Amino acid sequence: MNLSFELATEEDIPTLTEVMTRTFDDDTQKHLGEPKGGPPDYDSEEFFYPYILRKETGTVFRIILDEKIIGGFVVFIFRHGNNSLGRIFIDPTHQNKGIGLKAWKFIENNYPKTKSWTLDTPEWAKRNHHFYEKKCGFKKIEEETVEGGGILFIFQKKL
Repeated sequence: MNLSFELATEEDIPTLTEVMTRTFDDDTQKHLGEPKGGPPDYDSEEFFYPYILRKETGTVFRIILDEKIIGGFVVFIFRHGNNSLGRIFIDPTHQNKGIGLKAWKFIENNYPKTKSWTLDTPEWAKRNHHFYEKKCGFKKIEEETVEGGGILFIFQKKL
């Protein structure tokens, strides 16, 4: 498997958006029976602009398999060391092959001064819960009601 994790560039934005849209729509279809859905701006190139073009707080990485973008992730790194995984997405055709866990290990290895990681994921995303808790070592610490009535589970991993 020729797998790598690289900083994303402006040229990657259309492909990352396509993959992210496909990934979140697939999850929504599987878990909710709805044709589309995801977090805010999941299907818009605008999501990536602040991080890739303006170098604001988040850093976007692309996941490359055999020279093709198959996913990505966004990390938020803070001076106090309590960092956040903003999003991680892998094209549905490449899921359940250990790529997500390799991406997570890459993240942990590249930010060794991190004291804790937090992330959120919808209550209904059972596969995500399993991945974060059983594979990556996170613990659910909170539930948060979001606009529209959904519930987000907040996960944390202390290092």
